[in-house]
Amino acid sequence: MTNPSAVMKLSPVVPVLVIEDAAYARPIAEALVAGGLFALEVTLRTAAALEVITEMAKVQGAVVGAGTVLNEADLRSSIDAGAKFIVSPGLTEPLGKAAIASGIPFLPGIANAGDIMRGLDLGLTHFKFFPAEASGGIKALKAITGPFGQCKFCPTGGITQASAPDWLALDAVLCVGGSWIVPPGAPDVAAITALAHKASLL
Repeated sequence: MTNPSAVMKLSPVVPVLVIEDAAYARPIAEALVAGGLFALEVTLRTAAALEVITEMAKVQGAVVGAGTVLNEADLRSSIDAGAKFIVSPGLTEPLGKAAIASGIPFLPGIANAGDIMRGLDLGLTHFKFFPAEASGGIKALKAITGPFGQCKFCPTGGITQASAPDWLALDAVLCVGGSWIVPPGAPDVAAITALAHKASLL
């Protein structure tokens, strides 16, 4: 799967996961897949993140990606850990070129028209709009997408179960990133499965 569009269409909500303990990885991934969410973003914000990616990748049906990828070293270690897609909070030319060269689906963060234009220069058309609410919300994304009809987005940052449907109603939005599905700490598998199921129906 080299097309970011294919990853973005797996689920209406991509869970954004910050997991401190690799022992939680498989139960969380199994609960999310059971609830109907298949694209899972594990952020590189914890010491356990790479091990979490490796463990989650063993769960049938889970398409596990790495988030908070900041540079080429993060990119390489994420791919080595088993990541199937890459998400970054922003876009730099070195990271963009390295991600494209690797062939892995890449979703760089953008917040304005200049970011998108830099992405288009690299041949990219799929982006993470981040931080979505802090960058002006739906009104801002509508304004930004006007000149860029060829682009598709995954808004992430401040989105909730309640606000997600409004974002998903936008033609340019293929999915949203959400952190509400998996709260921090030891996983409550039944609760995660229920929240995932609810999100999968958006």
